[in-house]
Amino acid sequence: MDIRRPLRPLPRILKARAKGEDPDLVEAEERAARLRKQRSREKRRAELRLGLMATAFGLAFLAVGGKMGMVAMAEPEEPRARSYSAAIINSRANIVDRNGAILATNLRTASLYATPQDMADPLNAVDGLMAIFPDLDADRLLRDFTGNRKFVWVKRKLSPEQQQAVLDLGEPGLKVGPRELRLYPNGAFAAHILGGSRFGIEGVRSAELVGTAGVELEFDEYLRDPANDGHPLQLSIDLTVQSAMRQVLEGGMQLMNAKAATGVLMEANTGRIISMVSLPDFDPNHRPRPPVSGDPADSPIFNRAAQGTYELGSTFKIFTAAQAMESGVANPDTMINTRGPLRWRSFTINDFHDYGARLSLRDVIVHSSNIGVARLAASMGGEAQQAFLGQLGLLEKLPLELPEVRRSAPLLPRRWSEISTMTIAYGQGIAVTPVHLAAAYAAMVNGGLRVQPTLLNDVVLPTEDDRVISESTSYALRDMLRQVVVRGTASLGEVEGYDVGGKTGSADKPNPQGAYYEDKVIGTFAAAFPMSNPQYVLVVSMDEPNIDVLGEERRTAGWTAVPVSAEIIRRIAPLLGLRPNAGNETPQAPILLSSN
Repeated sequence: MDIRRPLRPLPRILKARAKGEDPDLVEAEERAARLRKQRSREKRRAELRLGLMATAFGLAFLAVGGKMGMVAMAEPEEPRARSYSAAIINSRANIVDRNGAILATNLRTASLYATPQDMADPLNAVDGLMAIFPDLDADRLLRDFTGNRKFVWVKRKLSPEQQQAVLDLGEPGLKVGPRELRLYPNGAFAAHILGGSRFGIEGVRSAELVGTAGVELEFDEYLRDPANDGHPLQLSIDLTVQSAMRQVLEGGMQLMNAKAATGVLMEANTGRIISMVSLPDFDPNHRPRPPVSGDPADSPIFNRAAQGTYELGSTFKIFTAAQAMESGVANPDTMINTRGPLRWRSFTINDFHDYGARLSLRDVIVHSSNIGVARLAASMGGEAQQAFLGQLGLLEKLPLELPEVRRSAPLLPRRWSEISTMTIAYGQGIAVTPVHLAAAYAAMVNGGLRVQPTLLNDVVLPTEDDRVISESTSYALRDMLRQVVVRGTASLGEVEGYDVGGKTGSADKPNPQGAYYEDKVIGTFAAAFPMSNPQYVLVVSMDEPNIDVLGEERRTAGWTAVPVSAEIIRRIAPLLGLRPNAGNETPQAPILLSSN
C-alpha cells in the first residue's frame, strides 16, 4: 500500500469545504484508490509467479523427454557394475595364443558366506565345514559364528562338488552366491607371461576380476572394458611350442643340476616372442605371494627371462665382431693378435686355451678368444662400443608388454673405462636380460634390422630406419655363428637338417662381495636357425649348471645350455612348420668387406 500519499490531502479538503461537501468522502475515495492499486500489484505478482512455474515445468518436461529420446536412440551397452550388490557380467575378456587357443578365461563358480544371526547350530556348521574344507581355521570360524558379526566370508571360490556338499549341510546361515573365477587351463605353461588376477570389488552375488601381474595387469583396462564386446587379447605365444620348450627346459635343468633355467624363442624378422619360459615357475591359478625376505630372484614368481639381468658372457663377442666389420676395422679374415695373457694394470685377461699368436676374426668367434675381442674392442674405443650397443637396445629398459620389466634395467659400468670396454667385449661388466640378448641377435642375423620384442600378435615390421648393420655384415655374422656349431664351442648344438648357428657364453657369477665365484657360472647359448635363412632366435640360459661327464665336472655352456638348446630345436622346429633341409646348402653371400 502506498503510504507516501496522505488519506486526507489538504488541497482536496479545502476545495471540498469551499464547495460545501463532506471532507470525509475525500478520505474514503483516497482509501478506495489505494486498495485498487494494491489489488492490481498483487494480481500482476500472482500472474508472474504462475508464468515462472509454467516455464520451469515446461523445461523440466523437455529435459526428461530429451534424455528419454537420447536413451532410445543410443546403442545398447552393458553397464559396468561398481557396487557390491550389482552383478558383474562379462567382467574380463579371454586371453588367447596366436592360434586362438585359450590361455585365460572366466569360469562360473560360487562363493560361500555366512550370516551368523540366521544359523540354527553354529557348532555343527563348523564341524561340517571342516569336513569339506580342512584348510579352514575351526577356532576362528566358531568365534565368527558365535560373536557379534553379521556377515562372514568363508570361501571365495567353490567347486561344484564343494557347493553341493555345503548345501547338503542344511544350515540356513550358510549361503552360496554366484560369481566368475579367472581360470588358466594350461597351468604353469605361460605363468610369467600371464601373471595372474585377483578379486577386486566383492559382493555376495558378484566379484570383480582385476589383474595383478603379467599381461593380466598390463592390459587390465582393455580386458575389463565392456566396450570391447568380449574380443580376446591375442598374444604372439604359441601354446604348443611353449609347452614343448618348457618340458625340455625343465628336464634339462634337472639333468644339468641347475638352480634355474630360462628360454626365449623369438621371430628373427618381427621380434614376436613365440615362447618364453622361466624356471622355476608357478601355477597362476594359485599365484604365490611375493617374498618378504631373501633374494627376490629366488622366488618362482620372478621372471628370469624378461626381469632378471645377468652377465651373459661370450655371447657378446658377436657384437664386437659386428661393430668391427661395420666400421671397416676388420673383416672375417682379418688376423687378430691373440697372444696372451693380456695385462692392463692389475687386470689379466686369459683365454680358455692357448690359441697361438694370431687368429682370424672368424676364428676368434669360433674359438671364443677373450684376448682377441678385448684387443679389438680396445682398438675401436669405449665410446664407439657404447654407441653400438645402444643402437642394439642393450643399454635401455626392455620395451616389453610386462609391468615387471619397468622395474629392471641393464646394469652398466659407472665409468666406461678402457678395461670396461675390454671386459664388455666378452660379456662381463654388463648385465642384460635374455630377451635383450634375443632381440640383439635377431638384428645380427635378420639382415641388420633392429626389432622390438613383443608379446602381441599384431606387430609393426622394422624398416630401413631401424637398420643397425648392413646386409653383408649380417651375412658374415651368420657364417661365423654357423661355424661355431660346426667346428667351435657349440658342436653339441648341431640339429640335422636345421643348420643351427649360435654363440656360447659361460659367465662367472658375481658374489655379494663384488668379486666372482670360482665354481658358479651362468651358461648361455644364443642360437638362430636355420642359418641359410634365419627365421627364429633361441636363447637358453642355465643358472649354476653342473654335470659330470666321464668323471669330470662340466659347467660351461657348451656342455650344458647347448645340448638343451639342440633338443628344444629338435622338438619345436616341426611344430613351427620348418621342414629339414636335405643338405646344408646356403644362399649366395652378398659382397663382403675387403680384406685388410
